[in-house]
Amino acid sequence: MNLLILGVILWILPHFFKRLMPEARARVGDKGKGPIALLLLVSIVLMVLGYRAADVIPVYAPMAGMGHLNNLLMLVAIFLLGAGAGKGSLVDKIRHPMLWGAVVWGGAHLLVNGDLASIILFGGMVFWALAQMVLINRAEGPWQKPAAGSLKGDIKNVVITLVIYLVAVLIHLWLGYNPFQGSY
Repeated sequence: MNLLILGVILWILPHFFKRLMPEARARVGDKGKGPIALLLLVSIVLMVLGYRAADVIPVYAPMAGMGHLNNLLMLVAIFLLGAGAGKGSLVDKIRHPMLWGAVVWGGAHLLVNGDLASIILFGGMVFWALAQMVLINRAEGPWQKPAAGSLKGDIKNVVITLVIYLVAVLIHLWLGYNPFQGSY
């Protein structure tokens, strides 16, 4: 569990660095991007290893059938993760689509996982994304909407979403978690 907690902390702190300590981040400049990216990669590895090694300590029992809702929400989460970069129709309608995608991803997983490790991992990511939105909004002020996106961007994002969803399903199956049980 310690690896998982350390991984979540190492994910959150570098992301908050720019917003909580902008002067220090400015002093680091571009030369700090590599070490920060490496730290984030290490945090992901620690979260995966820590989550896989954590004992299952039940905290709550997920409601039956939530797997179906989780699967639907995962499609939404992946679409949102790409909505900002894809320049589709949502780009000028939703501020922070990638962070909202992380919130939906974490919330969806909390619907089907009621153990302590899941609460730490997925709850930690939801906390990070929501706090990040608050920090960005505070630092940047009112949202300056970008130019409207296009249907072409949406189509591209849907295709990418379906491919990433398929890859995620295959990874879950490979790890021994069938995301289509529906009653888990």
